Amino acid sequence: MSIGASGAARPPAVAGLFYPREANALRATVNELLAAAHTRLATPPKVLIAPHAGYIYSGAVAAAAYVELYRRATGINRVVLLGPAHRVAVHGIAVASVAGFDTPLGNVAIDADSRTRVLRLPGVTLDDAAHAQEHSLEVHLPFLQAVLSDFTLLPLVVGEAAPELVAQALDEVWGGDDTLIVVSSDLSHFHEYREARRIDADTVATIEDQQPTLAPLQACGCRPLNGLLTVTRRRGMRIVTLDACNSGDTAGGHDRVVGYAAFAATD
Repeated sequence: MSIGASGAARPPAVAGLFYPREANALRATVNELLAAAHTRLATPPKVLIAPHAGYIYSGAVAAAAYVELYRRATGINRVVLLGPAHRVAVHGIAVASVAGFDTPLGNVAIDADSRTRVLRLPGVTLDDAAHAQEHSLEVHLPFLQAVLSDFTLLPLVVGEAAPELVAQALDEVWGGDDTLIVVSSDLSHFHEYREARRIDADTVATIEDQQPTLAPLQACGCRPLNGLLTVTRRRGMRIVTLDACNSGDTAGGHDRVVGYAAFAATD
């Protein structure tokens, strides 16, 4: 497969489902979510962790992460975005061969150099099928497009991958202040409200302590998260919680909820 040879872009798969399909409506929704969020950090973040559910459920929590970028937005020109595989079984890490990812707000070009570099690692492969219907990366793009001036993207779908493989990929493309790292994950799934709050509080503490021991029952993005936490711990970074709630607090009932949290890591 020739990488990006045709100039083709991945079309949006969940527009109209997880977020508005029409550009003006999507822009208004994202801007409204960002306007309601509040900056909490004294130092702009190098890393964000944010959820990937439909905006009606987790959009406000995601906005709590992305609002922190405004102070360094013009300095970011590359985003490394990692999320879990929901649709296709992935062994290792899947990279897309396309030239860009489309959203209703426009096209985001793939960072071809970063893609070439991570593809040299054992366990990183080209797999367009893993990206075609995957929402865990797509839902973050409108927020990034709203906040950043211009950027390229390295999208990585993480499947059955050891923390060290994810850590190696991150180290390869870590970059400086020009590079933002984003990991996509929700927390617990389909527990009763009070039980979910208990499980999620423990998960939040584990992430803040940078312990790369998360299990799938704690976070669907446990594999990219464990790789990230391996890196942040080695680099002596600090992780803070920006917001946390569950679908029972936003747009759902209390019988079977999904947990959401936003975090930032700074040097």
